[in-house]
Amino acid sequence: MSIQLMMPFYGDVGLFREAVASVIKQEDPDWRLVVVDNRYPATEHVEFLEELGDERIHYVLNDRNLGIAGNFQRCADLASGSHAAIIGADDVLLPNYVGRVRELAARHPDATLIQPGVEVIDGDGVPSTQLVDRVKSWYRPRGRTVELRGEDLAVSLLRGDWTYFPSLLWSVEFLHAHPFRTGLHVVMDTLAKLEVAYSGGSLVVDDVVAFRYRRHRASISSVRAVDGSRFAEERALFAEAAERAEALGWRRARRVALRHSSSRLNALTRLPAAIAARDGRGLGLLMRHAFGSTRSTESAA
Repeated sequence: MSIQLMMPFYGDVGLFREAVASVIKQEDPDWRLVVVDNRYPATEHVEFLEELGDERIHYVLNDRNLGIAGNFQRCADLASGSHAAIIGADDVLLPNYVGRVRELAARHPDATLIQPGVEVIDGDGVPSTQLVDRVKSWYRPRGRTVELRGEDLAVSLLRGDWTYFPSLLWSVEFLHAHPFRTGLHVVMDTLAKLEVAYSGGSLVVDDVVAFRYRRHRASISSVRAVDGSRFAEERALFAEAAERAEALGWRRARRVALRHSSSRLNALTRLPAAIAARDGRGLGLLMRHAFGSTRSTESAA
């Protein structure tokens, strides 16, 4: 079973080189890397790939810029084989990544998602633990290797999405059957993981660290958190999740979706920044999310 690594690219060429180098350094050589270029207006990254001359590395240039979410979907569409990861062009695979996720996939052949252990680094590559990552660690299941499915998986993700999307190994069959909702900016990946639960799939989480996730302070999720638009998406996500849970008879999941306590607390932490920026609209969105009720008639579509 060869592991396919899909890499959407548009950004820092230096970090891209580091990400590709981390793939080449894998202890398990049975991988295939597909770089999907979202029309980046330069050529040094292409020249870098050509100089490597590695037949396992393939380059795809989109006909037009699809946006961030659209390029993620393009990667999902191009994925082949049984398992694929959509890795970040600024993240770093530790040398054991391919071998570890392959081992986990063999031990859990029916798993839809595999989450290896992750170390968070900052923009300079230094290990970093921001508040968001400390919170993620609170919600992450405990144990060497744990498999979650159904309502247990939904409840775990709705309490706080503790996964790291670029590190996940996906069932290609699932990716092709359940397209991402590309009109969303922040919750697209969480919706996809919840769909795993709704469709009867499972997520395997492992504590062996195999991936370094780079967290940037100026990321889309961080910027949209300050202006409140992140929480407008989250609010709709929880409303839809409550409806789906009710239809499935998942009472615990419905209660967690309606409460969305960790998301409300996150909104509260953003209030000072919105006040300092004198962003009345953002402040209103944050207040509504933190203190308002979730109506099941809302939709994340």
